[in-house]
Amino acid sequence: MGSSNSRRMSSGGSRVARGTGDSDGGDEGDTDLRAILAHLIRSGQIRILTADGATSDDDSSSDLEYMDSSRPPDEDPNPDTTSIETNDIQSIVMRQSGRTMRKLPPYNTTVTHLLKQREIGMNRQQQFTPGDCCVINNRFLPNNFTKLASYHHKAFCGAFSKEGNIFLSAAQDQHVRIYDTTNDDFRLLKTIRARDVGWSVLDTAFSPDGNYVIYSSWSDCIHLCNIYGDHDIHEALPLLPGDQSFCIFSLTFSSDNREILGGANDRHLYVYDRESNQRTLRISAHDDDVNAVSFADDSSQILFSGGDDGLVKVWDRRTLREEDPLPVGVMAGHHDGITYVDSKRDARFLLSNSKDQTIKLWDVRHFSNKDGIEATKKAVSNQRWDYRWQQVPWKMGKRHRLVGDTSLMTYKGHGVLHTLIRCHFSPQFTTGQQYVYTGCATGNVVIYDLLTGKIVRKLEGHRACVRDVSWHPYENIIMSTSWDGTVAKWDYLSTDAMDLQDDEECCSVLDSKSPRARRSSRLRAKAQRRTQYMDLVS
Repeated sequence: MGSSNSRRMSSGGSRVARGTGDSDGGDEGDTDLRAILAHLIRSGQIRILTADGATSDDDSSSDLEYMDSSRPPDEDPNPDTTSIETNDIQSIVMRQSGRTMRKLPPYNTTVTHLLKQREIGMNRQQQFTPGDCCVINNRFLPNNFTKLASYHHKAFCGAFSKEGNIFLSAAQDQHVRIYDTTNDDFRLLKTIRARDVGWSVLDTAFSPDGNYVIYSSWSDCIHLCNIYGDHDIHEALPLLPGDQSFCIFSLTFSSDNREILGGANDRHLYVYDRESNQRTLRISAHDDDVNAVSFADDSSQILFSGGDDGLVKVWDRRTLREEDPLPVGVMAGHHDGITYVDSKRDARFLLSNSKDQTIKLWDVRHFSNKDGIEATKKAVSNQRWDYRWQQVPWKMGKRHRLVGDTSLMTYKGHGVLHTLIRCHFSPQFTTGQQYVYTGCATGNVVIYDLLTGKIVRKLEGHRACVRDVSWHPYENIIMSTSWDGTVAKWDYLSTDAMDLQDDEECCSVLDSKSPRARRSSRLRAKAQRRTQYMDLVS
C-alpha cells in the first residue's frame, strides 16, 4: 500500500504515504490513524512537507482546502466533444442505440410514434428493431431505489453473471454471497466463507460458463469456488509473488475459461493457467500498483491494465514475455491513478476511472506519444493528497487537459474517494451501450451519456460510498453495492406510480393495520407495469 511519493509531517517527522491501490489495505488501527491525520490536516494543526522539508508549491495553504464532502465535483457544463464527433464510435453507438437520424438527448421520439411507425411498416419490417427497443428502454431508465440486502460491514463487490441469472456480492465480513435473480427474484443461493482474507474481499469474477467464481484479497492466492453442485469446491490458486505483503486488486477470466488475469500491488500482471494449475506469467507492467485489468474482447488476446502511475496500457497476450514486457501502446491523460478499466468488448474502446475524479473514453488505435506519457507521470508525481482519507482538493476541479491526452471524452461529475470505484459501459441489449455509469464516493450512481458527456441520471439513495455497480444484461435494472453495507436495486417507476407509492407510505403511517395488503397492492401494480412494458417492446 505504500507509495514512492511519501512525505513528512512537520510535527514529528514520521512519513505518511500517498494513497495507492485499494483503500483499507491495513487494519482498523490504520483507519483510525488516517481519520486523526485527516482532522489535523484540515484543522491546520499540521502541514504537509516535501521530502526535502520545504513546503511544496502544489501544497500551498490554499490547496489544502477541500471540496464539500457531501457532494461530488461539479459536472462539466460543456464537455469537449470535438474528438468523439470525429471518431466512428459516434456512428456506431447511434446506430446500435437507435439514434441514427434522430437528435441526441433530449429524445423527442415517443413510444406512440414508434408504435405507429411499426404498424405502418416504416422500417420495412413491421416490428421493432434492436435500435427501436433501445430508444424505448431509454424512457425507462432506472430511477427507483429498493434495498435488497443489508450487511453489518462494508460491501465491496457486486456483479451480475453474464446471463443475469446470478448476482454475487462480497463484503468486509469475509463472506461471498450468491443470489438467484431469475424471475425478478433475489433469493440467497449460497454463502461462501472466504479464506485467507486480509481486510476484505477486494474483487470477484464469474467464469464465462457461469459455474465458478473467483475472489481475491490481501493474500498470495486467488481462490476459486463452484456455484452449483452437491459438493463444494474451494481451491487456492497460488501466485508465488515473493515475500512482501501482496494483493490482487483486479482479476478476470479469459473467455475460454482457461486463464485468470490479475493486477497486483507489486506493479505486476499475473496470469494463472487453470489447465496446468500454475502461474505462467508475471509481467512488470506499471511503475506503481496495478489496480485494474480487463480483456479487450472475447478472443482474450488483447489485455488492458491501469495503474497508480496514471497510465492505461495495452498488451498483446501472444507477445508477452517476462524477460521483455513491452506493451503494444500506452494511453496517457489522467492526472492521478487509475481505479478501474472497462472494455466495450470490441477490442477498440475502453473506459478508465481515475482518482482525478474523471472517467475517460479511449480508442486503442490512438496511443499517446512520449511527451504525453511524461506529462501524465509528472502530474501524478505532483499529487500531494491521499484519496483514501482526505477529501478532494479544490485544485483537482481546475485541471487542464494534459499534453498528449489522446482520450475521446472526459466525464466529470462523480467522486472517486476511499476505494477503487468501478465504471462500465451500459449493456448492449437494452441500451446499445449509449451510457457510461459509475459508482460515487457520495453514495450515488451516476449515468452519463457516452456521446455528449452529460449526466442523464443521478441515482441517490445510499448513505456511503458506492464502490461497485452492475447493470443487468437484459433488463433495465442496476444493482449498487455500497459501503453503507447494503445492496440495492434500481428499476424504473413512473412518476404517477411514485406519487401513488408516496401516498401509500403516508397512509401506512396513519393506518398500520394491513401492511401485507398494501405490499400486495404495490406488487400487483409493479407486475402490471412490467406486463405493459413487455407488450410494448414485443
